Amino acid sequence: MKTVTKLGAFVVALIVVLGSSYVVGRVVGPQPAPAAAAAMTEDDGPGGLSVSHESMNLKVLTDSFPAGVQQTFAFQVLQHDGTPLMKYQPQHDKLMHLIVARHDLSNFQHVHPNLGPDGVWRVPLTVSEAGEYRVFADYMPLWGIHGETLGADVSVSGNFQPKPLPAPSNTANVDGYTVSLKGKLVPGKSNKLTLSVAKNGEPVADLEPYLAAYGHLVALRDGDMAYLHVHPNGTPGDGKTKPGPDIEFYATPPSYGDYRLFLNFQHQGVVRTAEFTVHVDGPNPPPHGLSEQAFEAAKVKNEKAALEGGKGGMPAGGMEGMPHGH
Repeated sequence: MKTVTKLGAFVVALIVVLGSSYVVGRVVGPQPAPAAAAAMTEDDGPGGLSVSHESMNLKVLTDSFPAGVQQTFAFQVLQHDGTPLMKYQPQHDKLMHLIVARHDLSNFQHVHPNLGPDGVWRVPLTVSEAGEYRVFADYMPLWGIHGETLGADVSVSGNFQPKPLPAPSNTANVDGYTVSLKGKLVPGKSNKLTLSVAKNGEPVADLEPYLAAYGHLVALRDGDMAYLHVHPNGTPGDGKTKPGPDIEFYATPPSYGDYRLFLNFQHQGVVRTAEFTVHVDGPNPPPHGLSEQAFEAAKVKNEKAALEGGKGGMPAGGMEGMPHGH
């Protein structure tokens, strides 16, 4: 069955990730403390929507990928002159985070490739089901001022069976653990999300550090798979961050719509992933960093000019010199 790629219909405007500009700029309401803001994202804008950004290009080298068979997945991050980027700085204990998910937001994986002397990143990977997938390379160059995320599509051959997006829920179950989600996301505003982990009805207060944190949260937007990687508040061993049951994040979705959230957490030596569908209500934040008041005033002015110039239609003389779009 032919793989179907869903097309996004959301307006991309933003300020974590998960201001206005990599995770979706990534998720602004009450401003979090500076440490929380820094943990929210990389630059300001959705990540993973482009194969190329800031003179970097993601080149996928593994062009054959059958479902259910482990093989080495290989790719490069190329600079503008075609040479592979070789110098990176660690983010949460790793030089590269590779996120893999199917276009229907199922079959999520978070893995960590190794960089070879030839500039090729390699990682053993098994994708259990056929379909069209997006791979996200999440990294920071050694000279970088913020993290970067590039995305590319990979086809996995086999019998493709699409899955509907699960209904929104604030509870997820995985391997006997129940994870509860509290908090509301608002387009363009940074709000707190609290995820609480329990096992057999008892709060888990001894979560283990995984990649220098008690939890990692990735959000993917339904439709175009805009990517947000949101890191939690606090650091294990800082004397104030408790190892559960609560893990706090600040996130800023760029738009209204449905998002799939994936929480990685480690307990008793095993990393697990809890998955949620969250609906974010609009309206979207104004474009270009405008205040809501300035944006509304501009809309009124533009509409008035259009009506007066063209009597309800195209202004006299056409579009030349008119405000357009924003």
